[in-house]
Amino acid sequence: MVSEQIIRDAIPHALLRTDLTGLGERYQGKVRDNYLSDDRRVLVATDRISAFDRVLGAIPFKGQVLNQLSAWWFEQTADLVGNHIEAVPDPNVTVARNADTLPVEVVVRGYITGVTDTALWTLYSAGVERPYGLDLPEGLRKNDKLPEAVITPTTKGGPGEHDERLSSAEVVEKGLVEPALWAQVCEVALEIFRRGQAVAERAGLILVDTKYEFGLIDGQLCLIDEVHTPDSSRYWIRELWEQNHPLGKSPEGLDKEYVRRWLASQGYKGEGQSPPLPPDVKVELARRYISAFERLTGTTFAPAPQPAAERIAAALAPFRR
Repeated sequence: MVSEQIIRDAIPHALLRTDLTGLGERYQGKVRDNYLSDDRRVLVATDRISAFDRVLGAIPFKGQVLNQLSAWWFEQTADLVGNHIEAVPDPNVTVARNADTLPVEVVVRGYITGVTDTALWTLYSAGVERPYGLDLPEGLRKNDKLPEAVITPTTKGGPGEHDERLSSAEVVEKGLVEPALWAQVCEVALEIFRRGQAVAERAGLILVDTKYEFGLIDGQLCLIDEVHTPDSSRYWIRELWEQNHPLGKSPEGLDKEYVRRWLASQGYKGEGQSPPLPPDVKVELARRYISAFERLTGTTFAPAPQPAAERIAAALAPFRR
C-alpha cells in the first residue's frame, strides 16, 4: 500500500484537466477528458471526483487507479464480450476504438441498497409495485443480498437527461435497443457481474452493484467505458457487512460512497456550493481506491511519476495525427 505521506505529497499534483493537441476534438466529462476522432477515442482518466452529478475536486492517484483497474477488468472479461481498448500507453490513458454507444446504462444489482430516488431499496421500501419491472420477494431488508442478480436499466444522457427508470420491457418498447441485442446485453452483463462477484469474494469484498455501458463496433456488441472500478461499482468489505448487517447498519466500502457520506455529514445534499474536500478526506478516499485495486488484482499499486501532463503527452505522441 502506498504510504499516507506519499498520498499527501501528491495532492498538489492531482490531474485536473488535460489540453492535448493532435488527438481529435476534446470533450470534458465529469472524470475523464475525451479526445474524439473519426475512428478513435483517447480517454484520459483525470483525478477529478464527482458525486451528486457534480465535480467536487481531485483525489491523488485516482485516475491511475481507475484506468489501470478498468483495463485489468477488460482483460478478465474479454472471453465473454469484446471491448473497445486499442492500447493503454500510460497509467492514465486508454486509447479506444470509437463505438456506437447504446443509449441505456445497464445497472446490475446483487444487493438491495441505496438512498437516491432511483435506488432499488428506496423504491421497494416506498411500496413501489414492481420497481424496474422486477418481481421482488417480500420482507427484504436494506442491504440484503438478492436471491439473484437483477438488471435495472436507466437512460444515458447529459445532466438532467439520464437515470430515467426503465424495465427491460420498456427498453425494447421504446425502441432504445433491438430485442435480440437487448437479450444479448442482459446475458453478457449478468455473466460479467457473476465473474466480478467471484473475484471480489476471493478478495474479501462484496461487489454490491455496478454500471456497465455497451456499444457496437462493426455491428458487434462490445463493452466500453470502465468496468468494476470504485467509481462505477459499489464494494463492501465482507467482514464489515457481516458485522453491520444484523444491526441494520450499512457497512464501510472501498468506493466513492465514502465521499458521498462525508458530504452528507456536512449537510450537503447535492445543491449549491459543496464544501471543499479536506486533505484527510482526499487521503482516505485515495487509500480506499488503492486498496480496492490491490485486493482485486492481487498486485501492488505503483504510482506513476508526477506531474502527469508531460508524461501523458509523451506517451500519446505515436497516436497524434
